[in-house]
Amino acid sequence: MKIHFCTQCGSDDIQYRSPEGDSYRRYICEACGFIHYQNPNIVAGCLVEHEGKVLLCKRSIEPRKGLWTLPAGFMENHETILEAARRETWEEARARVNTPQLYSIFNLPHINQVYVMYYGKLSGDSFAPGPESEEVLLLDIEDIPWDKLAFATIRETLKLYVKDREAGRIRLHSGDIIRPWVLRDPTNAQLKNLVTR
Repeated sequence: MKIHFCTQCGSDDIQYRSPEGDSYRRYICEACGFIHYQNPNIVAGCLVEHEGKVLLCKRSIEPRKGLWTLPAGFMENHETILEAARRETWEEARARVNTPQLYSIFNLPHINQVYVMYYGKLSGDSFAPGPESEEVLLLDIEDIPWDKLAFATIRETLKLYVKDREAGRIRLHSGDIIRPWVLRDPTNAQLKNLVTR
């Protein structure tokens, strides 16, 4: 994202260069010297299971409106990743999760994001669409709408979950989801450097 005005002094004298001792180019205010660091966003969410089914949300907002996802969203300041995952699960699916455990971490360098997903059991049997969801359903594995999933991260998380279920144990996964710049479809990406523990 291009910086046009300094957030500290309001100057429009912004240069894009490497600060002394830094290996990355940054937007720097020539008036006050402030360096505008831009860092990846963290997306946190939950893979929620209940009686062998998975909780999925149909998006009611862009991007990817009308497609299915796991409840997840951007982490806010002053919260932990787990707090963000729990909050997003409540906001999107009106669901609570019992004892969530870290499930997957995916780097998405092409869009400057890191996805952190937790796995947990639905607390009780209550869930409903939140303001960003058109519909929320508990689905059997065979009913997952693979061709209507909103994001590559969700597809890869669910694929790993299916393998874990077949193996009879939930494991921790990490990797990189790489999408060539020439492709505009956010689901057309490849999982690379997968590590499973």
